[in-house]
Amino acid sequence: MNTVILMAGGGAQQGAGGGMQQFFLLGMIMVVFWLFMIRPQSKKAKEHKLFIDNLQKGDKIVTTAGIHATVNKVNEDGTLQIEVSPGSYLKLEKSAISQEWTAAINKPATETK
Repeated sequence: MNTVILMAGGGAQQGAGGGMQQFFLLGMIMVVFWLFMIRPQSKKAKEHKLFIDNLQKGDKIVTTAGIHATVNKVNEDGTLQIEVSPGSYLKLEKSAISQEWTAAINKPATETK
């Protein structure tokens, strides 16, 4: 019976130290989550906002729906007037522009040997 009491007492002391280790482990998980999930996503959002804010008349763009067009007019209300084909215009939100696809079509052509 004395051994049971001694084991229970020792377990309580280990539990107090174990709580600190769990708290540290939880903190480390949060740091890793921030480094690999939240930080890159917020960085990408900032880059996309900068890209959208720098659109000008004459820029070739691709929408998220895959429409290739040229910016005809940048409106003050957060929209763009784009020219899909000569004389054919659409009005769409700036957020509908795909940064990746637009960068791909505006990339200079490389020479193949």
